[in-house]
Amino acid sequence: MWRELLPVGRYDATGGYRRHAWNAADGECRAWFREQALKRGLTYEVDRNGNQWAWFGDPSAGDAIVTGSHLDSVPDGGAYDGPLGVVSAFAALDALRDRGTAGDRRRPLAIVNFGDEEGARFGVACVGSRLMAGVLEPGHARALRDQDGVLLGDAMERAGHDPAAIGRDDERLARIGAYVELHVEQGRNLGDAPIGVASAIWPHGRWRFDFHGEANHAGTTRLEDRRDPMLAYAATVLNAREQARLAGALATFGKISVEPNGTNAIASRVTVPFPYGCDLAGSWRCPNECLYVIALSSHLGHGHADEWSTCSLPQHLMFDEQRAHFRGRASGARS
Repeated sequence: MWRELLPVGRYDATGGYRRHAWNAADGECRAWFREQALKRGLTYEVDRNGNQWAWFGDPSAGDAIVTGSHLDSVPDGGAYDGPLGVVSAFAALDALRDRGTAGDRRRPLAIVNFGDEEGARFGVACVGSRLMAGVLEPGHARALRDQDGVLLGDAMERAGHDPAAIGRDDERLARIGAYVELHVEQGRNLGDAPIGVASAIWPHGRWRFDFHGEANHAGTTRLEDRRDPMLAYAATVLNAREQARLAGALATFGKISVEPNGTNAIASRVTVPFPYGCDLAGSWRCPNECLYVIALSSHLGHGHADEWSTCSLPQHLMFDEQRAHFRGRASGARS
């Protein structure tokens, strides 16, 4: 399976992957998932939100065990971020069949590929799963735009999916009894441990700053006469990093849009997305501190920001006691 999937969406200049929602590479990944399901004789479905499902057993039986992940990537993402969970799910089913125990399952098993999980193209993460759960408003999702101005709804339609159908899927949610996902560690917190069992999901929110100034000629406008929003942006980046360090959190500025975007022009507007995450006991003061720096920069004549918008709000999620039971079984399996 890896030999077939690894070349898809790989960007040779960096070695990373650019499998963004509803682009050509994402379409190839989705075709690969469908092929894997059908070659195993599984019941293949695409739900109203574009998530792909492969069922072993009766999908309508309920109390299903669901596993999988996603196949899209962050810009220049790694090969195993997401696909590991999908490939391992198919491999686990193959192993059950090889042992002759797959038919003993009293509950249906489903393998899922959640669509647009990373949010790399349209700026909102976990679109497919959040739409299914009813925590992302369909109209808001359809109106999301990528950097080329393409609407999410239009991108879905071009890929053959009806954007008018997206939204909370109670019938599908009722089928699910348990969900487990194998995911590659993307940091270095595990150290030498071969595996870890998650106890919670870090709250992670996304906001957007719009810094406004005054466009002017860079070669003739004196420094004291400038209203340069790039300075307010730079001050915010540094402050966000420091506040995140103090809070044990993560603050990132990885994308910037500048107008008029000229080499010899002072900017009139700077727009940046701002993802921020912290642990469950962490502080959410960082976005507020950034607002303070924006206001301070305005007073210093560096431009100002009159727009501060929320793209997605953080949610605190602790896993239940079943996690401890699973951890005990996993530890026993390794001994």
